[in-house]
Amino acid sequence: MWKPQSSNLKIYRTRQALFGLMLACTGSLFLVSCSTVLSEMPTQVGGLPSGTPERPAVAPEYPAVNETPPSRSTAVLTEEEKKKVEAELAAMRAAQERRAKARGEPE
Repeated sequence: MWKPQSSNLKIYRTRQALFGLMLACTGSLFLVSCSTVLSEMPTQVGGLPSGTPERPAVAPEYPAVNETPPSRSTAVLTEEEKKKVEAELAAMRAAQERRAKARGEPE
């Protein structure tokens, strides 16, 4: 039949309180997941494994993104040096092919 208005109001307030409690619990879970306390927990509960290295006492600096790198201490190969290196590599490749053929290995 007809329900009094006060019962509908009580149900509404109860649902609103439960929703607020669920929201608070969910928010606290998100905040706790960002905590560093988790690293101090035992491994059985979800902490860091036993072989994990310690955190550094001082945080490393961020890399300098906008700075140009320092100039190279060694010079780039000249054309003569490039030809010499290419000849050495070709000789090594030929020697490996000869050894593979002597052993009977496929190319």
